[in-house]
Amino acid sequence: MIEAKGLRKVYGAKTAVDGISFTVQPGKVTGFLGPNGAGKSTTMRMIMGLDRPTSGDVTINGLHYSQHKAPLHQVGALLDAKAVHTSRSAYNHLRAMAATHGIPNARVDEVIEMTGLTAVAKKKAGGFSLGMGQRLGIANALLGDPQTLILDEPVNGLDPEGVQWVRNLARYLAGQGKTIFISSHLMSEMAQTADHLIVIGRGKIIADTSVDSLIESQSRKRTLVRTSETTRLSELLARDGVRVEQNERETLEVYGVEPIRIGQLALDNRVLVYELTPLTSSLEEAYFQLTKDEVEYHSHISGGPAAPGGPGASAVPDGASPAGVAANSSATMEGIQS
Repeated sequence: MIEAKGLRKVYGAKTAVDGISFTVQPGKVTGFLGPNGAGKSTTMRMIMGLDRPTSGDVTINGLHYSQHKAPLHQVGALLDAKAVHTSRSAYNHLRAMAATHGIPNARVDEVIEMTGLTAVAKKKAGGFSLGMGQRLGIANALLGDPQTLILDEPVNGLDPEGVQWVRNLARYLAGQGKTIFISSHLMSEMAQTADHLIVIGRGKIIADTSVDSLIESQSRKRTLVRTSETTRLSELLARDGVRVEQNERETLEVYGVEPIRIGQLALDNRVLVYELTPLTSSLEEAYFQLTKDEVEYHSHISGGPAAPGGPGASAVPDGASPAGVAANSSATMEGIQS
């Protein structure tokens, strides 16, 4: 379990995380969502003890990360897949991590096979593709068979098979009662993977709820209607102030009214309707609706030149701390030759 209470982090004049409190429960996959610059990476770094909170507190299974005597058995993390010794092979990188935490080499072999690294295990990590680097980072996180797993953008660079593998792994480990905390920008993947969502914007928690509840809370009631008499039906609905949009020649989207009412109106006026389908929002639509006022960097897209000051969204990392510090890394690793 991960518990944050009043967690706050300030870098100079910028407040990256602003007094947030949340609990990540075991037995569930919890997705951590938010726009760039919202505070996700900073929060994860504070959980792992890589950044010190300005105020507040965060614990893993009741203790600060640094208080765990065998941290790799309690929590595994992928925060920066590139933070490896580039001249060391994948096998020796994992062997070095195992040696510093009393983990047998047999477990190294297990996670290499589990993450699909067998064919490249003896190759230097510096030559890995983005996807293979992600797999190595996940292997490192799994090394101690931890009770808690924290993954920052774990499917970045993975092929479809790899994405599905991460999804199945997360759900399998959650089914074993482990705590799984994953950040991702892929809403479609979160919709299939997560049970619960924590959404952060401008350093504050703006949603802490189930996937279904988030979608329902942000959904606009709408119905897809197919009829050969779109003009007539639109006029009948407009009399009651109902909003209607025509997407295709015989297709309408009707907002704010129950399908049964549309069907009854069509029947009363002898308008043939051959499809009447309630539509629900996707997680992506619900997420954008929820965070539309929380984005610091907006894109301006039009048919002409970009609007002044709006060439596109900037991908600005959370906070001002440099990336590139691997969770669970140890200076003692440098003493083990690759």
